[in-house]
This record gives sequence, structure tokens and C-alpha cells, in this order.
Amino acid sequence: MKKYAPKLDPGFRPIGVELDDYVARAKKEGKHEITICVERNDGYNYIYKVPAFKDNTGHDEETILILERVVKTLLWLSGGFKVIIGGSKVLADELKKQYSYGGKRDFDTHFMERVYEEKFEVRYERCPGKLKENKEVIEVQGDLSGHRIGFDAGGSDRKVSAVIDGKTVFATETVWNPKTNSNPQYHYDGIVDSFKKAKEHLGGRVDAVGISSAGIYINKKAMVASLFIKVGDEDFQKYVKDIYIRAVHDTFGDIPFTVANDGDVAALAGARGLKDNGVLGIAMGTSEAVGYVDLNGNLRGYLSELAFVPVDLNPKAMVDEWSGDYGCGVKYFSQDGVIKLAEDNGFKFEEGLTPAQKLKVIQKLNDEGDEFAAQIFTDIGIYLAYTLAYYAKFYEIKHVLLMGRVVSGKGGEQITNTCNKVFKEEYPHLAHITVALPDEATRRVGQSETAASMPSVK
Repeated sequence: MKKYAPKLDPGFRPIGVELDDYVARAKKEGKHEITICVERNDGYNYIYKVPAFKDNTGHDEETILILERVVKTLLWLSGGFKVIIGGSKVLADELKKQYSYGGKRDFDTHFMERVYEEKFEVRYERCPGKLKENKEVIEVQGDLSGHRIGFDAGGSDRKVSAVIDGKTVFATETVWNPKTNSNPQYHYDGIVDSFKKAKEHLGGRVDAVGISSAGIYINKKAMVASLFIKVGDEDFQKYVKDIYIRAVHDTFGDIPFTVANDGDVAALAGARGLKDNGVLGIAMGTSEAVGYVDLNGNLRGYLSELAFVPVDLNPKAMVDEWSGDYGCGVKYFSQDGVIKLAEDNGFKFEEGLTPAQKLKVIQKLNDEGDEFAAQIFTDIGIYLAYTLAYYAKFYEIKHVLLMGRVVSGKGGEQITNTCNKVFKEEYPHLAHITVALPDEATRRVGQSETAASMPSVK
């Protein structure tokens, strides 16, 4: 497989294609398999089994090359602080080295330790049959009965909705600058201000609150969030980690409330607009932000930080400055991906432009019919087709919704059309998956209103 290659990045080696090739060859040599279990908070885990070559049969190097990438995928997709490997002590021993302090995956190790507040661990399991799946299911009520508030905390504005029995009686957005403020009182005051504005339109009665917020939240606590990037570690621990818990309690008392990553809430909004489930939402903007709603309309507690998930096995692929790893999604499905393809092929931007401004330069050229600019968006569509087939190994997907500034305008249509063409030709067994930009009905479903539907009042 792999009939298509990005014209501006001919060295692209889709991980899904290489994994399929490895599995097909391994199956010919026997029925051996490797079990990968990634465990996170409260004993929840993700177990993935891969047909593989046995240790010490001449394939150890490629087993490590391919399956280390799968392990990293599961870590950033599902989240976790413990990796358990069955079926390959060679792989387990190598992962222990890579995920040690100072190892190749030092960034991942420290990040996961911060999120889950547990020591990162990799261990070998002699009897992988003992590993039992324990997947988290967060039931989303989809219920707008009663007096509810939905709050959406973004990087440039905060939105709030007051909803009575499914009817939005008040909605407003307020400009704020959370990413440039180091005093957590600023964030707390802004959240409470929005809460109180909505409360005024509910006659003082509030039955439940749903919160959509950029970042990673475990048990309603903020673990890592760019909204609070300027807040020092000590203040983060004291005042930010439980900021939503305090804000809800101080404003409304003891009522049901839910806190979810904004990507998941965006996917929920998409599911409501589509009137269907199994939705993977991918926002291509500053980074690659992802949310997922399962086939039953529920959330899974996944990190879905696919910006750090590897998609390209080319060792010369661009390195992400933050994680120090190569070939990860952020350099393919964000404004960075557009800039990379332009600059790697000799395009010179004016000095001093921000990444967002550089994106606009390429988008303007594309709108004017420039063939080079058009090729950039076509190539991103090729990237996406092969990558979605890889994502589909781990998510059960019926719909993929593309959002964010990269897919605005003509470029979004080019990405979507190219992706659908390549996807259908290369992966006919995944023909049930639709890839589209949100239609008008989906766009009309507000994120803060969707957040209001999450908590149960039973």
C-alpha cells in the first residue's frame, strides 16, 4: 500500500502503512503477539495486541522501531503512567531505557508524571493473559432539562450560556487574556464573573454546570493547561489545580458539575449537529487538538493529545521543539505543517511574521490560484488520509470533523477532498468513515451550550 506520496515531502513514511507491513510479515512466521497495556488513573487502561516476531529471531531492531511508536501513540492517545509489555522482554527492556530520566522519552516521562501524579513505570509481564481491560466510560447525559449553565474557557475569550429546559435564555462571550496572566486570581475572577452573569438569567436557580476548558483534567482537576501557562508551579498547585471545583462551590454550592477538555466538548457539539456518534474532531490551528465521542455518545477520559502522536517514520522528519521527537502530528496537522512544507521547498516569508501570519500568506496565495500553495494543502490531505487509517486502529470512528484555522477557506476543501480520495482508494474497508468540514447545523451548536448538557441532575 501507499500509492500516494506528498509531492513536497516525498520521504513521508506513514506509520500505519509500516505497521501493517510488519504485522503481515510477522503473521507468516507464526501466531506470536505482543500485548501493550497502558494504565492511567483509577486503574483505567488501554490494551492493544499486535501480531509480532518473537524475540531473538533477527527482527528485534524493527520490532523496537515500530512498536515503540505504537507505545508512544497509546500514551498520548489514552494517557498513562504505567506501560506493561507482554510477549517481548527485548521491547520492555528498551522502553525502560527510553522512558527513564535522561532517556530519549524523558519529556514524555515527566509530562505523564505531572498529569497523573505517579512515578512513570515500564515493566515486563510474563503472563500477559492476566491483563484485563478496564476502559473508562464517561456517560454524557445529553440532557438540557432544568436550569443549567455551560461555560467554555478559551485562550482569547470565555463563553457562557444559561439554559432552561433545553432553551438557551442567555449567552455571552467576554474577551480575556488567561495565557498572559501569572496571577491565578485573574482566572478565578473571570470564571466566577461568567458564572454569575448566567445565574442572573436563571432566577437564581442552578441545577448543574458543564465546563469546557482547554487542557488536561483528571477528576475535575486541572493537571496541565495552557490557559494557566504563566502561573508559577507553586501557585498552580495551590490555586489552579482545583480552580473549577472552588469556583462552582463558591458560586452555586454543592451541585452536579462536569469538567471536560474543550476538544472532547467540540466533538460532542459535532455529534449533536450530526445527530450521530463515533466522532473524532481534529482542530488544526496552533497545534493539533483532538476530541472523541465514542459510538454510544460517551467520552472515554482519553488524553487525545495527538499532537505528540507519531505519524511519520522518516528519521529525517521535522522534530517538535517541545517534545524533542520527530514525525509527530503537530508538524503535519497545524499551521506548523503548512509553514514546514513551504519553507522546506524554498519559500521565503517576510522577516518577523508570526506563524499565524505565515499561514495567512499561504492561504492568500492559495485563494489567488497559486499552484505551490495549493500543493501544500493537497499534501496535508495525503498526510491526513494515511494518518486517519492509523488513528482508526485505536478509535472506533464513523465521522471525522476537521476544524481550526488551517482548514478555513479554500484550503480546507482541498485537504478534505484529497483526504477522501486517497482514503477511499487506499482503505476501502474503512469506507464507513466520513471526513468532512462541519456543516452549518453543526456550526450552530454552541460549545458552551453543549457543555451545559454534560452533567446529570438525577
